[in-house]
Amino acid sequence: MDALDLARWQFGITTVYHFLFVPITIGMSALVAGLQTAWVRTGKETYLRATKFWGKLFLINFAMGVVTGIVQEFQFGMNWSDYSRFVGDVFGAPLAIEGLLAFFLESTFLGLWIFGWDRLPKKLHLATIWLASIGTLLSAYFILAANSWMQHPVGYEVNTATGRAELHSIGAVLTNSTTLVTFPHTITACFLTGGAVLLAVSAWHLKRRKQVDVFRPSLKLGAWVVLIAGVGVLITGDLQARIMTEQQPMKMAAAEALYDTSKPASFSIFTIGSLDGADEVAGVRIPSLLSFMATGSPSGEVEGINNLQTEYAEKYGPGDYRPYVPVTYWSFRLMIGFGGLAMLVASVASIGMPLAANSFGWIFTEMGRQPWTVFGVFKTAQSVSPSVGAGSVATSLVVLTLLYGVLAVIEVGLFVRYARAGAPEIPPDADNEPEDRPLAFAY
Repeated sequence: MDALDLARWQFGITTVYHFLFVPITIGMSALVAGLQTAWVRTGKETYLRATKFWGKLFLINFAMGVVTGIVQEFQFGMNWSDYSRFVGDVFGAPLAIEGLLAFFLESTFLGLWIFGWDRLPKKLHLATIWLASIGTLLSAYFILAANSWMQHPVGYEVNTATGRAELHSIGAVLTNSTTLVTFPHTITACFLTGGAVLLAVSAWHLKRRKQVDVFRPSLKLGAWVVLIAGVGVLITGDLQARIMTEQQPMKMAAAEALYDTSKPASFSIFTIGSLDGADEVAGVRIPSLLSFMATGSPSGEVEGINNLQTEYAEKYGPGDYRPYVPVTYWSFRLMIGFGGLAMLVASVASIGMPLAANSFGWIFTEMGRQPWTVFGVFKTAQSVSPSVGAGSVATSLVVLTLLYGVLAVIEVGLFVRYARAGAPEIPPDADNEPEDRPLAFAY
């Protein structure tokens, strides 16, 4: 394998691992804030215990997400320096806003929430967790705006003298049509994941008839969130599919293994293609369904892989513009399948299903864009660092993969340990502690 392939594997492994924590963080931050709101409004100790229990699991996940996320931005400079040089003026803008505004918002107020128990007034303390939750949403928006620009570049011009993309409108980047459909789809998937965590852990405790007063309300909350968020994922996913068909028709064609332009187009339940990915050997299809998904009309035309390959070769020059069809085809189906099962299964396994759906969704999104890093503008082969050899990338790939494996063991161990421990008991005199005690970690 050359440096390009190794760099892609490294970025894929670290990104998928990092994104295991992102949806739980976003989803659970709002759910913890909701439970604390219920405690402030009703004064019921049950909600306070639930807030502290789920808050502890949320913090474990948040900390691991921060640690694993740091590597992502360093990789742009290490392995993808030519990409950074070309798009830094555009791609860096939303990421800078995310770091300077959104991340500091969530981290600052999360710190106040952690250390402010019994020291801040109840309503002010409640506001800190809501502001931290809003910060996670803003972080997601700015990061998705950067990624959406890679899928559908807007608000820029390429300076032929410097060979760099230059930002002309930050407003166009932040209001990109791709961002506007990707954000609600991602956020509803995050709530689906957060709700599944509440649902699964609560079901485990209730099965053992432990702390029923705490986990029965949590179970109900998780079930409602999974149901509502699941419907939201379906609706926003349909909107995103139509935008994707319009902006990246090759990605949709590869997702459905549609090799030849069809009107109407059928949806593939199962397809076997040739080894070179140029032809369909056999398949099971539902007539007209793909046309409806892609265009909103059962008789709509959907362009095929082979037709688009010919079109792109004429437009962009000689080359293979097809993504690796088996990965895009199956990741698309696994994303939908695990997401649907997460809505139906009320067991511990439901935690893994939305996480798998999120991961396969990102794999499909990024692999389906290939061979481009910035669609129609800059290829992946152009993006890799020219001065970093295969040996260096292979070394960092092995080290990071092993390190992330260790972190996975730590994360799962801590999460399971504190999930099994159950909700904490609240001392009867907790609200009467002296005001001059030293600042202490609340968990």
